[in-house]
Amino acid sequence: MKKHAALRDFSMVIALALIVGFFALNSPQFLGPRNLSMLAIELSITATLALGMLLVILPGQIDLSAGSGVGLLGGIASVLVFYHGWPAPLAMAASLVLGIAVWLAMGTVVVRERMPSFIITLGGLLVFKGLFWLVINNRTVPVTAGAGANLYSLLTTYYLPKPLGYALALAVAAGWGWISFYDRRERIANGLEAEDGEMTFLKAFVAAQFILLFAVVTNQFRGIPLPFVILGVVAAAVTALTEHTPFGRHLYAIGGNEEAAVVSGIAVERTVITAFAIMGAIVAITGFMQTAYAGASTTTVGDLMELDAVAACVIGGTSLKGGRGSAFGVLFGALIMATLLNGMTLLAVAPEFKYIARGAVLALAVWMDVRLSR
Repeated sequence: MKKHAALRDFSMVIALALIVGFFALNSPQFLGPRNLSMLAIELSITATLALGMLLVILPGQIDLSAGSGVGLLGGIASVLVFYHGWPAPLAMAASLVLGIAVWLAMGTVVVRERMPSFIITLGGLLVFKGLFWLVINNRTVPVTAGAGANLYSLLTTYYLPKPLGYALALAVAAGWGWISFYDRRERIANGLEAEDGEMTFLKAFVAAQFILLFAVVTNQFRGIPLPFVILGVVAAAVTALTEHTPFGRHLYAIGGNEEAAVVSGIAVERTVITAFAIMGAIVAITGFMQTAYAGASTTTVGDLMELDAVAACVIGGTSLKGGRGSAFGVLFGALIMATLLNGMTLLAVAPEFKYIARGAVLALAVWMDVRLSR
C-alpha cells in the first residue's frame, strides 16, 4: 500500500515559511548567523521539554507542572553548585534523580488513585513554584563559569568546533536517509501502508539539505551550539522509544483506547508511570539548559514553559486526547513556537503582546486539534 502526500503534510512547513518570511522582511538580522544560533538554543530548550510532554500526552495524560519543575530542578542544581560548592556533575545528577523520583510519584498517584493528571500536575505547578522560591530564597543565583562549575555554565555557551560540526551534520544527514528508507522497507515487508519511494527520497534529501545548511550557517558564528546536540540525543531517544519499542506502541494503544489496551494485556499502570518518570528526567535536563541560558536562577525561570510545550505538541499533530503524535511533528511545532518568540524579541515586541500571541497560538492549536479529530 502506498501513502500519498497531502496538503496537511506540508501545513507546518507553509506556516513556518510565512512566519520566517514576515520576520525576515521586518528584521534583516533575523536570518543572520548569530540570531539563528540563538534561535537554535531557544528551540533546543523548548523542544526538549515538548518531547517529554509528548510521552505524557500520548497515553491521554497532561503535565501542567513542567514549567515550575524546570525552575525548581534547575534552581536546586544552581544552589548546590554556586552556594554549597558541589561539583556541577554531582549537583546535576542529584537534581536529575530527584526529578525522576518526583514525577514517578506523581504518575503513581495519577494511575493508582485514578486522579485526573490535570489536577495533580496543577497542584504540582503551585507546589514546585513555591519550593523553587524557597530554594533560591527569592534571590538571583548567578550561573557563572568557575572552578567545578564550568559544565553547568557551558551548557548553553559551548559550541562544537567547526570540523566536528560538519562531520556531525554529515553523519546525521546520512543516518536520517538510511532510517527513512529502512522504515519504508520494513513497512512494505510487513504489509503496512508506506510512502512512495520518490516521496521518501524527497523528504530525506530536503532534510539533509537543511541539516547541512544549519551547520554552514551556525559555523559562520561560533559553531553548532551544545544544546542542539542535547536536543538531538533526546529526540533520537524519544523517537526510538515511541516508534521502535513495545513501550511506545503501548503508549499509543492506551491513548487510543485504554479499555482495549487493558483487554490486550498491556500493563497500563506501569506504562503511564514510566512515561511520567521519563518526563521528570527531561524536565531536569530542560531546567539545566534554561537556567544556564538565562544566566541565573531567578523566580521567573520556567514560567509558562509547560504551555509552550503543549502548544508545540498540538501544533505538531499530537492529539490532546492521546493516541496520536510523533517526535518529528513535535520538533516542527517547537520550531514554530521558538521562531515566533525569537522574532518578536528581535522586533522588541512588548511583553504583554508576547503573552497575547502565545495564548492565541495555544488556543488556535487546540482548535485545530479538535477540528482534525472530528
